[in-house]
Amino acid sequence: MSIPTVTAPTFEHHANGLGLDTPTPRVSWRFESTMSTVGAWLQSAYEIEVFFVSAPIAQVYHVHSDQSLLVPWPAKPLRSRECAQVRVRVWGKTDSSDVAYAREIPSPWSPYSEVEAALLEDTDFQACFIGPAKNIETEGPLRPLRFKKAFDLPPHIHIGDRARLYVTAYGVFEAWINGNRVGDECLAPGWTSYKHRLPYRVHDVTSLLAPCRTNVLAIEVAEGWYAGRLGFDPGHSFMYGNELGVYAQLEVMSSGNGLEPWTLLSDDSWSCTDSAILAAGIYNGEVYDHNEEVDDWATMGTNWPASRAVDVKVLPWKTAKLVAVDAPPIRVTETVLCKQVFRSASGKIILDFGQNLVGKLQIPSVSLGKGEKLLLRHAEVLEEGELGTRPLQDAKARDIIIGSGKTIYNWSPRYTYHGFRYVEVTGWPGKGPSMRDIQALVIHTDMRRRGHFHCSNSSVNRLHDNIVWSMRGNFMSLPTDCPQRDERLGWTGDIQIFAPTACFLYDTTGILLNWLQDVAAEQLEDGKGGVPPLVVPNALVDWPHFAQAIWDDVTVLLPSELYQYSSDKLLLERQFHSMQTWLDNGVDRATDGLWHPDKWQFGDWLDPSAPPEDPGNGRTDSVLVANAYLIHTTEVFSRLCEVLGKANLADRYSKDVYRLKLGFQRRYLTPEGNLMSSSQTSIALAIQFALYQDDTARRTAAETLERLIRKAGFNISTGFVGTPAICHALTAIGRPQLAYRMLLETKCPSWLWPVVHMDATTIWERWDSMLPDKRINPGSMTSFNHYALGAVADWLHASVGGISPIQPGWRVFRVRPVPGGNLTHAKVSFDGPYGQIVCEWTLDGNDFKMDLIVPPNTSALVTLPSDLRTDYTVKEETMHNVSSGRHSFKCVFNAAPWPPKPIIPPYMSMPPDTIAE
Repeated sequence: MSIPTVTAPTFEHHANGLGLDTPTPRVSWRFESTMSTVGAWLQSAYEIEVFFVSAPIAQVYHVHSDQSLLVPWPAKPLRSRECAQVRVRVWGKTDSSDVAYAREIPSPWSPYSEVEAALLEDTDFQACFIGPAKNIETEGPLRPLRFKKAFDLPPHIHIGDRARLYVTAYGVFEAWINGNRVGDECLAPGWTSYKHRLPYRVHDVTSLLAPCRTNVLAIEVAEGWYAGRLGFDPGHSFMYGNELGVYAQLEVMSSGNGLEPWTLLSDDSWSCTDSAILAAGIYNGEVYDHNEEVDDWATMGTNWPASRAVDVKVLPWKTAKLVAVDAPPIRVTETVLCKQVFRSASGKIILDFGQNLVGKLQIPSVSLGKGEKLLLRHAEVLEEGELGTRPLQDAKARDIIIGSGKTIYNWSPRYTYHGFRYVEVTGWPGKGPSMRDIQALVIHTDMRRRGHFHCSNSSVNRLHDNIVWSMRGNFMSLPTDCPQRDERLGWTGDIQIFAPTACFLYDTTGILLNWLQDVAAEQLEDGKGGVPPLVVPNALVDWPHFAQAIWDDVTVLLPSELYQYSSDKLLLERQFHSMQTWLDNGVDRATDGLWHPDKWQFGDWLDPSAPPEDPGNGRTDSVLVANAYLIHTTEVFSRLCEVLGKANLADRYSKDVYRLKLGFQRRYLTPEGNLMSSSQTSIALAIQFALYQDDTARRTAAETLERLIRKAGFNISTGFVGTPAICHALTAIGRPQLAYRMLLETKCPSWLWPVVHMDATTIWERWDSMLPDKRINPGSMTSFNHYALGAVADWLHASVGGISPIQPGWRVFRVRPVPGGNLTHAKVSFDGPYGQIVCEWTLDGNDFKMDLIVPPNTSALVTLPSDLRTDYTVKEETMHNVSSGRHSFKCVFNAAPWPPKPIIPPYMSMPPDTIAE
């Protein structure tokens, strides 16, 4: 018998512990173990050792507690810039009958982690925002700028003395010290609601400084989201400002002499010039002129050419607060090689990277004559043998390189990104590029991957891979709706729908909590009435500001989901005013408390029956959808009030739920359970949100939903709202084989139509973004990388794989796989807050076998397939409560007949099955 190993501690939801915006960061750790040797182990106490860099002796704090997530900071509060080394060990007990192991035994100490406070006081910010002292542009785009400052370090600074660069920009930037890149972030500092919050970055630059010679700090800034064009029809530039600027504060702390940090501040003594990049926009791409390049501009090697030098001025401070955020940076996370080079129908050279991805190209070297142009156009798909650019709308999605007669090395655009699989190349020297000449760099917010799924059906595995790729491409500093056209906005409804899947696949707490603070800031502005914008940050300034169910419900439902995955009550406290204000003031109610019936709603957006140019006009009454969500959101908020100890509010909203359900039943339900506007979406929502009045009504719903699905030939008939609910609802009413049959359908519309017939490598915005005749859907909004319809992955994880949380942070989780379809094997894993959960099952005929790993300090409630009732509720007496360790289970399972058959008219013959094998 052994005890678990404790991982290095983490702080808050921060990626690396450098630059936390709190003096008392909460501490977390996970458990690692060889589960074959660790039994039912529970933590009973922990010790945290804190060694302040400024103090000679470490302090150890012993706490009797079973908690390992976000435990309170035990030591004195950190001061600005203060650094500490932290490690953890734990005590616990096993259930071993061996007396030697029944007592509490401490674990080994974890590895050390370093935590360092950011600038915590307003007075810590000493530098200025600086910009060029030239005429302000009135029309975009703004040409990127380069700033630099030469400096000598004082004699008391030595090699290895701790140095930090605090840096941000009005725009997006990259920085260099002595010609060496600072960090590896792309599009820093990311996109936030710049009216309220502007992130800054904290970099350890100790190794980049040279105490014995003159140093140079250089920063290049482009317009990015700050001043570049945002939105569509036609969009707006300069939404937050029309001057590019940088803020830099370099501090070097000399060790052992007690002196204040030496500082270098951005001010009007810096120098400035135009970049060799002529234009750089998020939508339109970059134009780079090698003739304008000064190779050693970021070092002491060159002064600015006199013709290009620009004076620097101090810019006024904006209203935004400078903040150090927990969200991970955007980085290059993968390199994808070109899979094929071919000629289009018109003779154009096209590269195929084999994967619809989000990022940019990289060219190791290319030689262009002086003035020659290399044009690189990006698109997600081909249409009639050519680049399919119509879905880009007004985004140019192209990069241009202008040659100088010299070889250009390691070129890649710096301040843009594209969504693409195909690239059209015009102007490459000679016969054109080979597959080795151009690579693709995948970029996105660098979140930790933690959830995986695999099964015996290769098409379903490909679908799951596509969902992951779409999530990666659309988490670009914030959760966006698409990565290719002139939009790429933080639509609230999309992430509300996809959140359970997103939180499982990646650790999204840092990025989504940061975004939620922007949601609250913009929602609670004067004159907004508690209604958040439909996109955050709000780039649709020309759109009317109106309350909208599902989309605005993100104020409550996303904090709830993050809490379920993190056990962080502080995030609920932080968002509480936003949540309550939405429900109390934002919802446009009728006299019965439900949504006003005459108000327009998005409803089940992009229902496949909706016309291409009217995507909200689907089968299901949009106000019914809104009211189902209102009841659900109110119920979730009541539970969150209870979590926060607000018993009176919990009771008040619980009573609201009761009244709203009665109102919903009066408006929409007959006594027998027939639902007005009966559709796959409406019934699935009513089942999932428990809106039926009794078992009779629920039975009617189950029978009606089954008929609808069989009559549809197992094709999906849901849009954004119904898609996450449909498979869960079918499983809940004891018809999982129908869910599997829909999942495995390959006719359009279905999840596997793009996978099996269209070689899709991401999730599409529309079920038929590409029509069966290989033409692009004529709808103006037609993205081939849009994660919303991939929300089915939550059902894959919870019902096919079989794991889902019960208690926040997955301290207790449910294991309830429901085999079906033609699947004979599935494996799901989740490397969660306590450690890795693994559930793997096989079905050989009627013999079901399952292996389960439960992390230390957690437990699982296991229900085997043989223990499920016909309505797939669980008998309490058949639930197996298991503690940490490795467990194996067996049972006999008789699934319902497969495959289910459609309902067809008597004059038609039974169509052949179209099932992915």
